[in-house]
Amino acid sequence: NSGSIELVSLWKVSAEFLCRMSENLPELFAFSRPVIIRGVTDNTRFRVLCSRSSLLQRYGSLTVRLSTANTHSYRKVDVAFQDYVDRLLRPQDAAALGSETLYFFGDNNLTEWQNLLDRYRAPPYFLPGRSAAYSFGIAGPGTGVPFHWHGPGFSEVIYGRKRWFLYPPDREPLFHPNRTTLSWLTDIYPDLPEAEAPLECTVRPGEVLYFPDRWWHATLNLDTSVFISTFLG
Repeated sequence: NSGSIELVSLWKVSAEFLCRMSENLPELFAFSRPVIIRGVTDNTRFRVLCSRSSLLQRYGSLTVRLSTANTHSYRKVDVAFQDYVDRLLRPQDAAALGSETLYFFGDNNLTEWQNLLDRYRAPPYFLPGRSAAYSFGIAGPGTGVPFHWHGPGFSEVIYGRKRWFLYPPDREPLFHPNRTTLSWLTDIYPDLPEAEAPLECTVRPGEVLYFPDRWWHATLNLDTSVFISTFLG
């Protein structure tokens, strides 16, 4: 109920990489490994616009589409953004299934949010033949999306902290698609042999995670978090 989740000392960061401005980032990491990037963009202004008061003032009356926080996200629910913040933006219920948890990320009319997204400075990296598409999200502590995979992209935290668990494409993790990441962390993670442990990192404001194509990943918001992903499709 404190509004955040703290990591205990037994958690191990198996791999966390620092990459400063480098024009050859795509060639180095595009298909091989995740990498945390620091110091390549300044989103101070965007962060101000993403404060709770600013977002509610500008977008509180908009209808947003929520997805369930499970691997396949079949169910969609439309609510007013103000209602989502007031009623649903809360810590994850440990007993709730991912298919019962509503999550604000993607699936929205970006035209209505374009004025905000235009002020975001994305990482200055591209992959040949791929275009960039944004997904903007806000979620409570303990929420997240269980293991899934898709194409490559970047994920940046504007407020809060987001924990990532990643496996390469040829190592499908043990998980239930309708259980939450918090449930996986409690029930499965502690008993994983070292050889089956994921790569892990915590992304904080000012940091960007690059995730390669088809890498399995699950996320866990450690605080109430505002975040944006750039998908390279």
